[in-house]
Amino acid sequence: MREYLLTLCITAAVTYLLTGPVRKFAIVAGAMPEIRARDVHREPTPRLGGIAMFFGLCAGLLVADHLTNLSEVFAKSNEPRALLSGAALIWLIGVLDDKFEIDALIKLGGQMIAAGVMVMQGLTILWLPIPGVGNVALTQWQGTLLTVALVVITINAVNFVDGLDGLAAGMVCIAAGSFFLYAYRIWYSYGIEAAAPGTLFAAILMGMCLGFLPHNMHPARIFMGDSGSMLIGLVLSAGAISITGQVDPDALALFTGSEKAAVHQTVPVYIPLLLPLTIIAVPAADLVLAIVRRTWRGQSPFAADRGHLHHRLLEIGHSHSRAVLIMYFWSALIGFGALAYSVNSASMWIVLGVVFLSAVGLVLLLLPRFTPRVPLWAQRFVPPRYRRRSPAPGTEAGAAAEETGETEEATGETGETGGSEERPPVTAGISGVNGATAIGARSRFLDRR
Repeated sequence: MREYLLTLCITAAVTYLLTGPVRKFAIVAGAMPEIRARDVHREPTPRLGGIAMFFGLCAGLLVADHLTNLSEVFAKSNEPRALLSGAALIWLIGVLDDKFEIDALIKLGGQMIAAGVMVMQGLTILWLPIPGVGNVALTQWQGTLLTVALVVITINAVNFVDGLDGLAAGMVCIAAGSFFLYAYRIWYSYGIEAAAPGTLFAAILMGMCLGFLPHNMHPARIFMGDSGSMLIGLVLSAGAISITGQVDPDALALFTGSEKAAVHQTVPVYIPLLLPLTIIAVPAADLVLAIVRRTWRGQSPFAADRGHLHHRLLEIGHSHSRAVLIMYFWSALIGFGALAYSVNSASMWIVLGVVFLSAVGLVLLLLPRFTPRVPLWAQRFVPPRYRRRSPAPGTEAGAAAEETGETEEATGETGETGGSEERPPVTAGISGVNGATAIGARSRFLDRR
């Protein structure tokens, strides 16, 4: 565990320290596209954050190769080299897209090629655990097609959810954390060496996301771009493939002499990893809904719009930070809920806890829809939108309010009466823009138009 934590910390430190210089390089290189209709931010923000994340990945693999125990992963398996080859290819495609806006079909072809490179070097699904049946061996073509499909789905699911500051990096970090605990349990508790590469990939992925998040939280100073979102999606899928398709469930020896029972015991995590519905359940749901929505409208599935889940949260009334935290909550609930269920699927308390937290999540999700009536004595202690508005002076309601003294003078709220001017809305971030100066509202970037 110490070596995994050291690898994680080195990866996070390298990613964090390189993100600042990469941001300056992106500004000089002009990797700051104009504001699009679907964008949430209000000022051109540099991309290419995936450059720092890729070098963090390389640093993590290099450190792990020189550690006493983790070096055995490189000696006994070719999967780390396969991951590095596929990651380098998908990262290069992402960098070109951040700078020159590559066509969506070209990116899709690049994703398939990157997945094929990993398959050629041994990172592929060899068999599939089916409940009630056991292990089903796959032919070479079946394993290749299933691996490529899983990689492409995961990459695009993470890419689709990358729409708010810190959203994609945080959700993938949560997913990688739950996946790391599951993979480490298989590797350490059951002594299965085939789970070691997946555990290492999860630890490095957490370091990449944690190192980039301080620069990417709202208001973001830099975006990861496609070079970062496709990269972390590929690393996430590589860990799922390594654990799901190459670890024999019968080796867990959960039930002596019964392979079907062992497969059935591990279904709560194995099958969701294959679909994938647990570690990236929210991005996968967003991907499916986006494809259905765009196809129903007669558009291309790759046509961008403002109908993603995070856009819906903003339309409901959530702030930028609250929308991100809600998405974090659902990712953690699904990921760690499946992890807890895989450890002890017979415990009813786990199911009840997941149901209770789901109810709490739904209440938080729909909170802006509720406008409770707050008593006058408690209005001082609640946010302004829950307070009663004073009626306009000169009207019957205003005269009645003046007689009873029910005004908002005690609350200190002004500018909401009919006879005064309304204050302009306050936008998020310093001076209302991403990366703005702390001195005034003047942008540090020139208006290219």
